[in-house]
Amino acid sequence: MAIDLNDLSARELDSLITQAKQRKTTLKKRKPIAAVRKKLEAQAQAEGYSLAELFGGRAAGTAAATRRTTKKATKGRKLGKVPPKYRNPANKAETWTGRGKQPRWLAAQVKKGKKVEDFLIKK
Repeated sequence: MAIDLNDLSARELDSLITQAKQRKTTLKKRKPIAAVRKKLEAQAQAEGYSLAELFGGRAAGTAAATRRTTKKATKGRKLGKVPPKYRNPANKAETWTGRGKQPRWLAAQVKKGKKVEDFLIKK
């Protein structure tokens, strides 16, 4: 939050200074985060919990953390090589595995009225 001090009047500046001093004394009275965290961890352990269980952190071993990790690992994953299922009879070098968008040669043939099954590679 940026405040343009040049646009403030003397009264507004005094008010801002007072608010800033109050905030500063409040922050000075607070204990350091590390001390509070240590106290919370001790309390949670005494009751048989971890902070991750109580506050939804990413601690290893929790079901939520495992789901998130699995979901991330599968996103954008490679499916591996697959042998071609369809071949262009006009050009034997043109094949298609059946994954992704149809190649132009196959789409053109389907548009002419042929069926995709007509181009299956017989084994």
